[in-house]
Amino acid sequence: MKTLPWLNPTRAHALQDALAARILLMDGAMGTMIQRHELDEAAYRGERFALGYDGLRAPEAEAGHAHGEGCGCARDQRGNNDLLSLTRPEVISGIHAEYLAAGADLIETNTFNSTTISLADYGLEHLAYELNATGARLARAACDAAEALDPSRPRFVIGVLGPTSRTASLSPDVNRPGYRAVTFDELRIAYREATDGLIDGGADVIMVETIFDTLNAKAAVFAVEEAFDARGARLPLMISGTITDASGRTLSGQTAEAFWYSLRHVQPMAIGLNCALGAKDLRAHVDVLAQVADAYVSAHPNAGLPNAFGGYDETPEDMAAVLSEFAEAGLLNLVGGCCGSTPAHIAAIAAAIKDMEPRRLPTLVSAAA
Repeated sequence: MKTLPWLNPTRAHALQDALAARILLMDGAMGTMIQRHELDEAAYRGERFALGYDGLRAPEAEAGHAHGEGCGCARDQRGNNDLLSLTRPEVISGIHAEYLAAGADLIETNTFNSTTISLADYGLEHLAYELNATGARLARAACDAAEALDPSRPRFVIGVLGPTSRTASLSPDVNRPGYRAVTFDELRIAYREATDGLIDGGADVIMVETIFDTLNAKAAVFAVEEAFDARGARLPLMISGTITDASGRTLSGQTAEAFWYSLRHVQPMAIGLNCALGAKDLRAHVDVLAQVADAYVSAHPNAGLPNAFGGYDETPEDMAAVLSEFAEAGLLNLVGGCCGSTPAHIAAIAAAIKDMEPRRLPTLVSAAA
């Protein structure tokens, strides 16, 4: 990947310069903020999907809709947060703006589930490219607006590729351990379409995040490399896994160290961990990455562990105190929040890590030496 030139050299060099100078701040949870708007089914559908189908795409919209399997009419769209980029773009833009105002340097696109595989749950597979391109454009506009207010501080768009709703390494059927609900090529094709949309929409970085299955991640980075090769240029790549429980492993069974070595060959700009655990429980695993990775290290944990009602109780001050200890220990290059975090959390983290030195990339000794 490093043999290709940067697709946007000015933006890539600005990001590299910023990473060398200080710890960069990512944004927080999108879903948590969307929930605060208390949107109903009609709000999610908007005018375009109000009649139960895509009014811009379905030819039957002109002559009356013909119901049928896969048309999506009977499927609720409430909770399909990525769809809001099309039906309520002002909500998504407003959330981006709040995080930027809180101090975020990097904003993630609202595209976590915008692959054909995940969108199949809503009968909206045909929107995959459009959702990624639109999600990137909304984040790009928000970053450009913030940067215009302070040109000395560039703001960057992270194009998000989520894990999908399927796993390539494990069987969903305990009675058929050899069965797989998705193939590597199906994942690769889905991720390629999403990546093309993110690039065309103006993303500065591509991030494969919340990885619970390394084989899914390998399909994603393969697709990303295909997209770069087709353009003859590349964007910086970030990878972020998720430790699923107290075992300290991903769902597919890897430790943080094994996860890094499984993906090191793609030479990501940054490797990190997010979701599943709160910052306190994530600390040991981020420490491992900081020791073994010759890439920048990121962490965007949840605001603690979910409570009995599915909420998150860790206050901005609590979360900031823990993450500032990460920074003080020299573990971080990028930091932000995942589930349960808000602009208040990001603002508190920004204040806590202000003027702290970023982690310096280690010079690792090879086995041959």
